[in-house]
Amino acid sequence: MSIRRSAWGARLTAAAFAVLVLQSCGPSVPASGSRAVTAVVPDVASDSAAKATGTTVPGTLAPLPAGWPTTLQLGMSDAPGGAAALRATTNFGFRYQYLAGGVNTSNGWASWNPNGAFVSYYIQDSIANNIIPVFSYYQLRQSAPGNSLPEAKGVLANLQNTSTMAAYWADLTLFFQKAGAFPKSTVVLHLEPDLWGYIQQAAANDNAASVPAQVAGSGNPLLANLPNTMAGFAQAVLRLRNTYAPNVKLGYHLSYWGTGVDPLYAKPDNATIVALATRSTAFYASLHAPFDISFAEFSDRDSGFYQYVYANPNAWWAPADFARNLLYLKTFSSLSQTRIVLWQIPLGNTLMRAENNTWGHYQDNRPQWLLGDPARLNLANYADAGVVALLFGGGAAGTTCACDATGDGITNPQPIDGNTALSLSADDDGGYFRSKAIAYYAAGPLTLPGP
Repeated sequence: MSIRRSAWGARLTAAAFAVLVLQSCGPSVPASGSRAVTAVVPDVASDSAAKATGTTVPGTLAPLPAGWPTTLQLGMSDAPGGAAALRATTNFGFRYQYLAGGVNTSNGWASWNPNGAFVSYYIQDSIANNIIPVFSYYQLRQSAPGNSLPEAKGVLANLQNTSTMAAYWADLTLFFQKAGAFPKSTVVLHLEPDLWGYIQQAAANDNAASVPAQVAGSGNPLLANLPNTMAGFAQAVLRLRNTYAPNVKLGYHLSYWGTGVDPLYAKPDNATIVALATRSTAFYASLHAPFDISFAEFSDRDSGFYQYVYANPNAWWAPADFARNLLYLKTFSSLSQTRIVLWQIPLGNTLMRAENNTWGHYQDNRPQWLLGDPARLNLANYADAGVVALLFGGGAAGTTCACDATGDGITNPQPIDGNTALSLSADDDGGYFRSKAIAYYAAGPLTLPGP
């Protein structure tokens, strides 16, 4: 039986997107909960992927994309007009924003400002504050008619619908035209998170060419000679980028669960991890479309959110989970020859009293693992595995925000499980993330390893 994003859940709904566009770090709705188990919080750094796992990964790191920063950069989800305030915190290298709503629903990003100017304004705001803009283009799922179906069935149905795909290619072309109007500035397009995982599960032998999609069949003259498959789909994206916006770096989304095995829950041995990552690479290679960068994720919700909202206490990450994750990423990055952006990293922590597993204040341990290690060995391990940026932000209403999304100001409820640190600000995470980001840049960002 195939799995869908069991460790991650569904992405933001169209209604949640409407709120996200207006808020810097996400929406909030009252709720409550508490945590009954102790989180795994590292007090020592992990070893490198190879040392921690005892597995040798062949190959070398890919070159950095042209114009990409040479240091490991941090970023956050950030709404329109928020770049100056974000930059005032510290020297964040990236900010990201979803583009969503569907290509034929009258609610898509192209309608948020006249004639797609939403993208232009976001890029201008980013450039003015020396931050690279990242757009997560999540349009296929929310387009009709597939938006009335379960996600996997819906995206497959949309891909084979001629009129939907004609609208899709027009919508994507509009994005490239807007982004291409800034030819001297780097813009990143993270294309269709989750889509590729569903396609891999639907494919025969991890071959994207076995899954149909309307490419030439959409009637778009620029795509007339491309195959009506998902390999053709990926090739069409590159062709449109090359035609309208060579300054845009294209991001492929690596979905670990596309193989049918979720490493967080299955906890396979190292040889299996390498085999699964090799399958992920084989699927990517079947696209015959070299993306500039790959995106991957831990999760888009805090572990405490999973425990108390979804009654799933098994989403917490232990050191062994990080080691498996490093091995997976290192294998994929080396074999695919793409560097990796870790995206939509949850913002919860287990140290601040503000984090009491209520709505907007859910605990997690990944920010501590990445930014709480004073020796920076955990960060260095991810850089050695091919990771070039860490982008933080929740993917659902109620997840922890490094902002006051709940509107409850500075909060210091009674400690739970030893989280005794007093809040540093009104941010819903108690100010932990911003304080660690400031410290990271004050010490100097980590230099990325070369190929």
